[in-house]
Amino acid sequence: MDNYQSMNLNISAEVSEAMERGAAIVALESTVIAHGLPYPHNRETALACEAAVREKGAVPATIAVFGGEFCVGLDREKIEQLASRKDIRKISRRDLPIAIANKLDCATTVATTTYIAHMAGIRVFATGGIGGVHRGFEADISADLPELAQTPITVVCSGAKIVLDLERTREWLETHGVTVLGWKCDELPAFYSRTSGLPIDERVDSAAVVATIAEARDNLGLQNSILVTAPIPSANEIDRDELEAVLADALEYAAQNNIRGKDVTPFLLAEMSARTEGRTLAANISLLKNNASIAAEIAVAIARK
Repeated sequence: MDNYQSMNLNISAEVSEAMERGAAIVALESTVIAHGLPYPHNRETALACEAAVREKGAVPATIAVFGGEFCVGLDREKIEQLASRKDIRKISRRDLPIAIANKLDCATTVATTTYIAHMAGIRVFATGGIGGVHRGFEADISADLPELAQTPITVVCSGAKIVLDLERTREWLETHGVTVLGWKCDELPAFYSRTSGLPIDERVDSAAVVATIAEARDNLGLQNSILVTAPIPSANEIDRDELEAVLADALEYAAQNNIRGKDVTPFLLAEMSARTEGRTLAANISLLKNNASIAAEIAVAIARK
């Protein structure tokens, strides 16, 4: 880490102390707090994910930008601000110089959380679903994907968000060398659904195996992320056929309202929650907490190595 990067890192006392003793740490993103879930579910879920990490013996490091500083590890006041304020900017990698120069308060996407977590030396990151290739717009590719292809970190997720083109997203990951593992499963999860029909590179049944694969990646000098895809807990799964019908209606509504670009995914997720009477919201919260718990297991296994 160079001096300029370190000047922009504000690492909490808890996370700093964990780093000094080589303890397990799990990075958590903040866009889901500021833009992904409604209040107060966003605040409660953020705190529940941190609690899930602690229960498995790791230290949570929720990441956001405040006053142009990369904050690694947030107190409750900052989490409350992310959850309740309407002026928190959602930023991807391209926005980082703007955020620093203008001393902005921002929520970090998968791409920016991956970048900042790696800069801080954190090896494991938990999220809900990654971005990907947008449906109907093959050239519209989330910045999450190239970040995963160039940053050596282990990311736990439930696949790509259901509103995306899952088949093209899976192909992109393969083409660009991102290792895709299935956590106790034999095919790629589809966010709210446990199966997609799409392949994984390898099934893993323990955190120790993931840690060994991550170690091998590092020893080879490869720079890609390792994507550990975990199915949503079965109690909260929603049938794929039902979801596709709901999504088709939501996509038509988005087109009618000229919703484009980075506004599409949060719009569609909100529409799907409304059209399923909150079932997709409950599913989202369930998989977020589950992924945080799995990530903590993996972080502990990596720390032991």
